[in-house]
Amino acid sequence: MPATETDVRTQLPYLPRALRLVWRAAPWWSLAWLLLLLIDGVVPAGVVFLTRTLVDQMAALAGTGASVQGLRGVFLPATLMVVLLLMTEFLRAGGRLVRSAQADLVKDHVSRLIHNRAVSVDIAQFESPAYHDRLYRARIDAHERPVALVQNLGALLQSTITLAAMAAVLIPFGWWVPLALAISTAPALVVVARYAIRHHLWTVGTTPESRRTWYYDWLLCTRETAPEVRLFELGPHFMSAFQRIRGRLRSERLALSRSEGLAEIAAAGFALVITGALVVWMVVRTVAGSTTLGGLAMFIQAFVQGQKLMRSLLETVGQIWANSLFLENLFAFLAVQPEITDPPQPRAFPSDLPPLLRLRDVHFAFPGSSEPVFSGLDIEFPAGATTALLGVNGAGKSTLFKLLCRFYDPQRGIVEIGGIDLRDLSVGDIRRMVTVLFQEPVHYSETVRKNITLRNDGDDLDAAVDRAIAAAGAGTIISKLPDGLQSVLGTWFEGGAELSVGEWQRIALARTLFRETPVLLLDEPTAAMDSWAEAEWVKNLKVLATDKTVVVITHRLTTAMHADHIHIMDRGRVVETGTHGELVTAGGPYQKAWDGQFGRAGKA
Repeated sequence: MPATETDVRTQLPYLPRALRLVWRAAPWWSLAWLLLLLIDGVVPAGVVFLTRTLVDQMAALAGTGASVQGLRGVFLPATLMVVLLLMTEFLRAGGRLVRSAQADLVKDHVSRLIHNRAVSVDIAQFESPAYHDRLYRARIDAHERPVALVQNLGALLQSTITLAAMAAVLIPFGWWVPLALAISTAPALVVVARYAIRHHLWTVGTTPESRRTWYYDWLLCTRETAPEVRLFELGPHFMSAFQRIRGRLRSERLALSRSEGLAEIAAAGFALVITGALVVWMVVRTVAGSTTLGGLAMFIQAFVQGQKLMRSLLETVGQIWANSLFLENLFAFLAVQPEITDPPQPRAFPSDLPPLLRLRDVHFAFPGSSEPVFSGLDIEFPAGATTALLGVNGAGKSTLFKLLCRFYDPQRGIVEIGGIDLRDLSVGDIRRMVTVLFQEPVHYSETVRKNITLRNDGDDLDAAVDRAIAAAGAGTIISKLPDGLQSVLGTWFEGGAELSVGEWQRIALARTLFRETPVLLLDEPTAAMDSWAEAEWVKNLKVLATDKTVVVITHRLTTAMHADHIHIMDRGRVVETGTHGELVTAGGPYQKAWDGQFGRAGKA
């Protein structure tokens, strides 16, 4: 991926954006940091000026012998130099404190920006490798790069001030001396600029490989994967794959660093030749009496410090350049905009509750896929009734739920709730009126109560929590835990209790039922339950469905038979519809499945 001049120019707008970001995160600390930089930039010039005075006074004292007046002449600049050196240490300590406070505030601010964007982008983004590459780079770089960029700019400002003071010191020796100083460091500028771009392009180009090493690391170190990794003896395979990629990345980085090091040595050699020539010139002038020993000491100190400052300044410019290149990752991620948004004038949610759910002539394929999930799907879920969805894996059942939640919009057709197109409603209204038990619910490492209530909490919710627990059949599970509702679940944190898959599903079901919404979508609610637990839950199904429109995805006929309506899906189409009594004698897929599982006697 070659770098071009246009590539570089596109990074420039990120610099002021990064500065605004830091200022919004820590305005007062940034102001204090700027003040310290200005003071710290002037102090070294004062030390250089005092060096000339001190050396000349000591030379005079050595020539005339010790005297009170001569000692005073040495004592004053020496004292001032000590004061300035002490001030430098105080400034460094203060700078560390300010930078630490500023860095923490900026990191927290950037994390907030990333989190806000991550929870607002469309679900479709999480199915895009390009999005994951962008998110990976943003998360890796975002916490450090803005702070590093600001500190680089501070170092640049400080070095510029000090360098200007050093140039003022050198000009009396000849107008061309500062120019020689600049020329001596010109090759270093080329090296810095070239390798800043090369490092950036290498990092961007190797993002997929870096993400894959993270993936292998996750497979090797995570509890969820540990049983299979051991059972199938996958540890050596994944470790080998991890080391192979890391070895290649390490070799490429080493080759780049080796090339950069050789270029830096060549640039330093050029600077050393010019420095040696100027030092010889100044020694000749001193021997000839054109300048004093103090002048020689000041010249050497000013030129050497100026050269160091120039190199530091160029390195800082390179770091600024590199950090602004990497900040593109952060701002590119923050620029991702959701397509699932509110209409300009959202309609009011239907007043007739529970609502009718309907999909009309829906055509849908996942982003980036040429294979449609639905091609003209028509299906209806009556208001206030319980409807079961059955079908083989891949029939489109879970995808239908995603459309009803408006995680996606169909490419063609209409998804309605209460007779209103979802695209005419506020996204927030839809998700406040619809509750879903997902097939793989999240296991929150929080207390049982927080697992059920999530962000809602308070003593006034005790009755609702108890109802949800009873309806989900989770009371026995909770009663066995050491602290009841206050027991922490999961193994992420010390003291957490681990549950079985079925027990976790009961807790998730309680969380789902805790939300009093007119639409309830349940994806395989009994999949992890044993037959006794399923029978108990099915008894409560009619109670759960009171005043709700309920849709249940299930593979269990013993769950489906209690629904008011049943839809059988296959390859994105509805192939059979009816009640259990109608379907069990209709001679279609449902009857065949029923007879295969229970035989003819099961119809009785």
